[in-house]
Amino acid sequence: MTTEYVLNAEGVRAFDERLERAGLLELAMEEAGRAVAAAVHQLVPVGVVLVLAGSGANGADALVAARHLHAWGRVVRVLFRPSEHPLHRANLARLEAVGVPAELLLSSRLEGVLSSSPSAVVDGLLGTGFRPPVRPELGDLIGLLNAARNRADAPLQVISIDLPSGLDAAKAILPTTYVQADLTVALGGPKPALIYGPAAHAAGRVLVAGLGVPESWTAAHALAVRPGDREVAGLLPVRFPDAHKGDAGRVWIVGGRAGTVGAPVLAGLGALRAGAGLVTLHSEEAAVAALAVNQAPELMARTLPGLEELDTDVAAGRRPDAIALGMGLGPDAAALARTALAWKLPTVLDADALQPELRGAGHEQVVWTPHPGEAARMLGVRTGEIVADPLFAARELQRQYGGVVVLKGGPSTVATPDAGAGGLLVARGGHPGMASAGMGDTLSGVIAALLAQGLSAPHAALCGVRLHARAGELAGAKHGYGLSATDLSAELGAAWQSLLAGPPELGGTKLIP
Repeated sequence: MTTEYVLNAEGVRAFDERLERAGLLELAMEEAGRAVAAAVHQLVPVGVVLVLAGSGANGADALVAARHLHAWGRVVRVLFRPSEHPLHRANLARLEAVGVPAELLLSSRLEGVLSSSPSAVVDGLLGTGFRPPVRPELGDLIGLLNAARNRADAPLQVISIDLPSGLDAAKAILPTTYVQADLTVALGGPKPALIYGPAAHAAGRVLVAGLGVPESWTAAHALAVRPGDREVAGLLPVRFPDAHKGDAGRVWIVGGRAGTVGAPVLAGLGALRAGAGLVTLHSEEAAVAALAVNQAPELMARTLPGLEELDTDVAAGRRPDAIALGMGLGPDAAALARTALAWKLPTVLDADALQPELRGAGHEQVVWTPHPGEAARMLGVRTGEIVADPLFAARELQRQYGGVVVLKGGPSTVATPDAGAGGLLVARGGHPGMASAGMGDTLSGVIAALLAQGLSAPHAALCGVRLHARAGELAGAKHGYGLSATDLSAELGAAWQSLLAGPPELGGTKLIP
């Protein structure tokens, strides 16, 4: 997996303007159309291809794709919407010059062509500049297309250009009307709606097609970055042959009370499996120590009459290299977190420690790890607002709380103090079986272990979420759909090795036939 750059509508617009100033916009469109044609040709190598060209730049890309498909010997039907876009008009003329007639896109005409059972449809109706809702006449066309795709007697593959028509490129929510695609060819880089569910469910498989320009041009207009595994592997700590447990980092896990004694134990297991040399659980509940010994005798546990005693230990110089605090800690978590933040240690705050009263208290070595519900509490908004725009939510959390934020989800988002696109990172991978209790506790332990081994907060967060996701993939391959947090922690070592080894890239497709 190579590094990708996430683009929103504003970034795409600025990118296009730069291409136009450089005299490269038409060449980039040619690259885009050829990549779409290649993806169609590979996904559906035989049969008629119906190309639907809207009135904007996406429609022009579709017309270029139709011309290439025709050149490769495919039978192509083209329906288009009238346009004043100069490149749209130019590519329509070129298409007709090579002998491919194009007809106006009308409901009756679309219905007729779909009834003849084409093998594939290229959706070039709407692009990144669109904002819902869809106008009724276009909604009728999308309804006809989706109905044809869902017919059991005539399998039909739908390939969307850049974004399934009807989606808002910046939002993770599904509008009322949208094209359901089997494959989406993202031009230049993925859009937020192609990454985060439920909007991403409409995209099918996503392929990213380059535009024939330097990567730095795309990066300059990106909203966020999706680092590749090679980049993540290069950040992982390296242990020398003569290392001992003191070199590998001391981690404190603070949490657990009646009913939640498992949470700190899961965090401790995550820290151990992510390479921490010494892991100690601190809790007021004696049951935490009993469970820790049962789960992993390597875990040390300390039962305290009051967790404020930890402040005395730190003042006396008995300091860990990193601390994870909050899992199952209960209503006292915020006060204890404020005390821990004053220690200026590498710190992971999770669960009960994620409270609004800590706004502004973060420092450069702090990692906050909320899920959407906790993020909503921290920002004082509804959970739906977090889910609709995770990138904005992660950036706002970082701005208000300081340090580094890991907004957990599928995928997780990392926001760092860096104001550029490189400061907003989208993790890769994972497995749907990870939707179970304790996964976040394990992640907190993993990040704490990486902090204890000397990684900066941004690097620990990025490596932590990818290791966690990769371990979930490996656990899913071994156990199937339903996974437990202990299943995942058991795979962290193999996940680490797999990232260093450079596993085979998954889901890649050659776009040039």
